Amino acid sequence: MVLFSGDGDFTRLVEAVQRRGVRVVVVSTISTQPPMVADELRRQADQFVDILELQNKIGRDPTERPAREPREGRELREPRHTPQFLQRSTGAARTEVEVEDEFDEE
Repeated sequence: MVLFSGDGDFTRLVEAVQRRGVRVVVVSTISTQPPMVADELRRQADQFVDILELQNKIGRDPTERPAREPREGRELREPRHTPQFLQRSTGAARTEVEVEDEFDEE
């Protein structure tokens, strides 16, 4: 199992899966101040990999990154398309008045 986290709350999970014979690699960093990995999680892992060691393998050249929009520009752009399953149905929706009318007929 590869865990990309430094949160010490995962220590018991790591211990539990290790009891089942699963080897655990924790990927985080100790290169920052303060370190972004809990000491007990790092010690519990079968292997610890500092994410900075992976930078040249998985990182992207900063010159290849798209330019970021200014903060105010992000707020003004058109909203993203809402997936169909999140859109409200207009045909089957009933108003409160229609629902109240059903109970008033008695």
